[in-house]
Amino acid sequence: MYRLIACDLDETLLDKNRHVSQKTQETIKKAEIQGLIFTPATGRGFYSIKQTLKELAAENQANHYMIGFNGGIIVENQGPTIINDFPLSFEILTRLFAFGAAYDVAIHLYTFEQTYLYHSNPDEDAYLSTIPHEKRLDDDFSFLKNQTCYKVLFQNLDRNYLEKLEQELPADLRAQLEISYSSNRYIEFNPKGVNKGMALKLLAEHLQISMDETIAIGDNINDLTMIQAAKLGVAVANAVPSIKSAAQHTTIATHEQSAVAEVIETFILKEL
Repeated sequence: MYRLIACDLDETLLDKNRHVSQKTQETIKKAEIQGLIFTPATGRGFYSIKQTLKELAAENQANHYMIGFNGGIIVENQGPTIINDFPLSFEILTRLFAFGAAYDVAIHLYTFEQTYLYHSNPDEDAYLSTIPHEKRLDDDFSFLKNQTCYKVLFQNLDRNYLEKLEQELPADLRAQLEISYSSNRYIEFNPKGVNKGMALKLLAEHLQISMDETIAIGDNINDLTMIQAAKLGVAVANAVPSIKSAAQHTTIATHEQSAVAEVIETFILKEL
């Protein structure tokens, strides 16, 4: 029986308005009563998914967890309490910012408490309208030198442009980074080796759960490592082709049609 699910949020668990459907909420609760641990695994931070945690009745709850910043943090929701974290050095953050500032991208810098947005544009402002963040109108991030930062992200709606940008990264910088893509608008940077798959393994170990008892559900490239790490990797119907190819199962439903509820009904509740 599967005991642990790691699930992406945007375009996987959440609908286009960033809510968990009532059907999915109820299905998750049924499975949790049977002992399932359902864990959001996202590129976002703890405080930017508080609405989702409320909808999952998991806010400030013991024995409820989240994976944030693409594996940069593993958190128990009560507290919150950081179980593991993998910061990005200020030196690398500085080099990434300087590199990104020369391109047509919005830049996100992440601490545990806040998302700082630089070089924004109207589309990104609209996209982030329901996600907590602080918009900066200058290039000063020196205040982060003595803070812990976990991730840098660049945004542009042209995926080819982002891929070109990746190719132009200095080789020595590229070698220190874990690079992934999400939401068809972001290229994301973590320390090398830090990803959702690594975090899923660490959380399972923390919970003394075998990887043979894990499911990962996702839609985009930053979900690939956990799709590969879990015993059962699941792509939602709207997932990008490479995720569908890597997964053992693809849902009939999209994220707009309660795909996660379909997974739980098929692989958890029907097994009882």
